[in-house]
Amino acid sequence: MANLRDIKRRITSVKSTQKITKAMKMVAASKLRRAQASILQARPYAFHMRDLVINITRCATLDAHPLLSHGNPDRIGIIVVNSDKGLCGGFNATIVNRALYAIRKDFAGKEVDLTVVGRKGLDTLKRHSVTIRQNFTGMSDEPLALSKSVISDIAADYALGKTGEVYCVYNEFKSAVQQNVTVERLLPFQPEEDDGENVNTLDYLYEPSQEAIFESLLLRNLETQMHRILLESTASEFGARMTAMDAATRNAGEVIDKLTLQYNRARQNDITTQLIEVISGAEAL
Repeated sequence: MANLRDIKRRITSVKSTQKITKAMKMVAASKLRRAQASILQARPYAFHMRDLVINITRCATLDAHPLLSHGNPDRIGIIVVNSDKGLCGGFNATIVNRALYAIRKDFAGKEVDLTVVGRKGLDTLKRHSVTIRQNFTGMSDEPLALSKSVISDIAADYALGKTGEVYCVYNEFKSAVQQNVTVERLLPFQPEEDDGENVNTLDYLYEPSQEAIFESLLLRNLETQMHRILLESTASEFGARMTAMDAATRNAGEVIDKLTLQYNRARQNDITTQLIEVISGAEAL
């Protein structure tokens, strides 16, 4: 049986780990509340802007703006949004696996370029035979500035006709314990499935001109959608970390209980051995 001192040292070590995981859970829960409030405020504006842009591009000419043109159909751009930090369960692994599945199955036979947002996904994707054209970090620091940097880079490629479609793989926030891996198309602006229902057939009057409106609106819409996606991912990350740290805290408690039971048994066995030695010595005298 293990030495009493070793068992006690292990109990102390696990208790220290439990304090850390409990503190990280509380920090994640605090950040989650703010992140959840941010995404709930951002969603209505982003969704309405997306619908507006889709409606006005239905009747627009392809030469009204470079972002309305169709580029190389054999080249796909994918933005993979994950986190800069770990200790959040399977948050990053599920996103990377979905992106790899899209490359091998959904876009098989096409050239795929990845833009990676977050350090953890970048470290994992480097070990696979994929093309990483650009990477960004610091998502939780300045999401608005980061969204502009990502879209500026992606839109420049698309406007030059190098990319035919642009997708984004990210975790959509549902609740603290549920995050859905989502593949969302950012470019082109047309809906993926147009069944003729709920289609806005209105035409628009543009002032000062259609080109000027598109010049301002299309890029702004992409930045807004990217900003929403980053907020979704941030809230999902904090929810996943809170859940993971809660599970780690409970697991540490179970380990402490088992070690405590083992320690008590070892101590009882040690006491019994000492009593037997004392009794045997007394009988020998």
